Amino acid sequence: MYTNAHNGVKRRHESSRMTNRANDAVWFITGCSRGLGRALAECVIARGYRCIATARNEADVAPLVAAHPANARAIALDVTDAGARERAVAAAHEAFGSIDVLVNNAGFGYNAAVEEGEEEIVRSLFDANFFAPAALVRAVLPGMRARGVGHIINISSSGGVTGTVGGGYYSATKFALEGLSEALAKEVEPLGIRVSLIEPGPFRTDFQGSSITVARKPIAAYAATAGARRDLLRKMSGKQAGDPARAAAAIVALYESAEPPLRLALGAVAYERIHEKLSGHLRSLEASQATTLAADFPVA
Repeated sequence: MYTNAHNGVKRRHESSRMTNRANDAVWFITGCSRGLGRALAECVIARGYRCIATARNEADVAPLVAAHPANARAIALDVTDAGARERAVAAAHEAFGSIDVLVNNAGFGYNAAVEEGEEEIVRSLFDANFFAPAALVRAVLPGMRARGVGHIINISSSGGVTGTVGGGYYSATKFALEGLSEALAKEVEPLGIRVSLIEPGPFRTDFQGSSITVARKPIAAYAATAGARRDLLRKMSGKQAGDPARAAAAIVALYESAEPPLRLALGAVAYERIHEKLSGHLRSLEASQATTLAADFPVA
């Protein structure tokens, strides 16, 4: 019985996806004022999809949609403001009738050793990078469930798979988003809804500029670790290998694929970091297999 119901939903989902790929899908993208969000909104609009481009300041995205009044809207949205989230989702439905693709992209970074972390900033970081995306997921799911189709794309990071010195708190928010997304994918796949995590490495945006906060009271003991990392990131700004336009095209291609993956790493650095982490994790797991299995009650 489950199989028949599941197959029926899957067929409806696939049929709806074919319609969406013919310019019918409505994309709701957060954090479109610059960087990857901006590049993605530009790509989505160029592909002929309908797009809700959001940013804290509506004026930052107004020029992006001005030339496409029929299929694009600019909406002010501070993702950490519950009332603003509610208004933005309602405005999207009023404009186009649905939200078919939610892209949780807005957020910021924090470069600080764990001991250097300031609770106020850490809580703000989790509000923007985890709690706000989770709230938007909850806001759009009822409509997606009713239609039996939808795609939630959460922008994570290679730092959502592997932690780096000076990036512990940022990684913690992305690890949380990864865990939530993995569970969500299993819950909604039978309902015709897909979930994908995008895991970029360093891209040529201003993420290391206006979108990042650094420790206000550096501790000398971490100068060679977290401090050196902060210096390296400043030097890399504007020279990163990742191309936001190519990343945006890859995300749209993922949506358009027949079987979109749960995870997509973007960029050579992301590939290398994640490959090294997972390979090391597997080696460690296999090396401790006997100890791991011995922790259970003996089999009678």
